[in-house]
Amino acid sequence: MSVSVVEAIHIARERAAPTEPVERIRAVAGRGLEGDRHFGEHEPGSGHDLTLVAAESIEALGEGQGIVLEPGQTRRQITTRGVDVNALVGRRFTVGEVEAVGIELCEPCNHLQSMTPPGTMRGLVHRAGLNADIVRGGEIAVGDPIADTGDC
Repeated sequence: MSVSVVEAIHIARERAAPTEPVERIRAVAGRGLEGDRHFGEHEPGSGHDLTLVAAESIEALGEGQGIVLEPGQTRRQITTRGVDVNALVGRRFTVGEVEAVGIELCEPCNHLQSMTPPGTMRGLVHRAGLNADIVRGGEIAVGDPIADTGDC
């Protein structure tokens, strides 16, 4: 049986700023991750509290297209290992102490493409991550478990 975990956490304090790794972070329901560029800058319930991407998707991009990205380069906040983030759309799940709801796939955009090698956007279509709402805040740390807790 595989274990689903938080492999890395990255935040950017400003929109186009490089992401920086953190070992742990506080997540606030309806607001996002403290210290991140998106914290409180969106409507609660919009799916912009939290973003996740599977490490396996990043690795597949390298294997399939030869585009090697570090986890923070995806611009997603939480890099996971062992979980199909696409399957979390419409589901409740926990990340460490935090309870969240998967809202929609986080498809790659022109902003991501402008900050990464050519072909990144095309290579990450339908596997660039997940947008989620935080419904119960708490702390998320590298190594924390991730668990699907059921339908919304």
